[in-house]
Amino acid sequence: MAAAAAERRPGEPSAAGGADGPIGALGVGIGWRAEIDLTVERLPGIDFVEVVAENLDPGRLPDSLVALRGRGAAVVPHGVSLSLGGAERPEGPRLAHLARCAQALGAPLVSEHVAFTRAGGLNAGHLLPVPRTWDALGVLAENVRIARGGLPVPLALENIAPLLAWPDDELSEGEFLAELVERTGVFLLVDVANLHTAHVNLGTDPLAVLDRLPLERLAYVHVAGGVERDGVWHDSHTHPVTAAVLALLTELAARAPVPGVLLERDGDYPPDAELAAELGAVRAAVATGRARARR
Repeated sequence: MAAAAAERRPGEPSAAGGADGPIGALGVGIGWRAEIDLTVERLPGIDFVEVVAENLDPGRLPDSLVALRGRGAAVVPHGVSLSLGGAERPEGPRLAHLARCAQALGAPLVSEHVAFTRAGGLNAGHLLPVPRTWDALGVLAENVRIARGGLPVPLALENIAPLLAWPDDELSEGEFLAELVERTGVFLLVDVANLHTAHVNLGTDPLAVLDRLPLERLAYVHVAGGVERDGVWHDSHTHPVTAAVLALLTELAARAPVPGVLLERDGDYPPDAELAAELGAVRAAVATGRARARR
């Protein structure tokens, strides 16, 4: 992966443009999926939802999303295919689609991933980790600048759930994300379930990652369930949120204000009461963290 912009090595000044202002409070939400649209409408205390942008026609919004917006719930488009960590520039039609989704939904922000999905004309169909090198960071930062310039609202980027790591990383995950924010002014979407995945699969210390993150740029947080098989953690989004993930959410809420927390579920949907209980556990974890911060 060749660098497309001059990277800032340690000790060099930042090349970041102006940062967007702070994200307002989002509250507690859930990922909107067509399979559970009525469930999402019925669940109590849903302050916002997140919808996968690639599954949305901005010219023909689902009735459920229209109803949620009418009730005052914010709707955040969540992209999965910009491939911002790839050597190629963000594809214009994909970026334009994300922008149209944001405009159609009156979204307060959009989110994407610190990942790449395409290289050399091939599409992996999966979020792949970006090598944590200075050269790769330069490419990613330039792609983020391009994306921010093509969007009508702020952009937040998410840490992904890794199954592997590239050799010869030059920065830790926390250092890499902090440097990205410094260069670009982008917001962070911290997925605590993905921090847990990295801990199990790669031995990463999630608290050390949190230590390095500029949490004043936190837009919102993801939580999700997963399962461990043969020593590998799979971020399945089809299992209940574990105690370890909720503990990381509490730790994050004790360190900094959390504007919003969103529960992701992408299959094997439980009854409404079980989803409501998981959302209750999320609220309790945040409240515990906030109480700890006040001591």
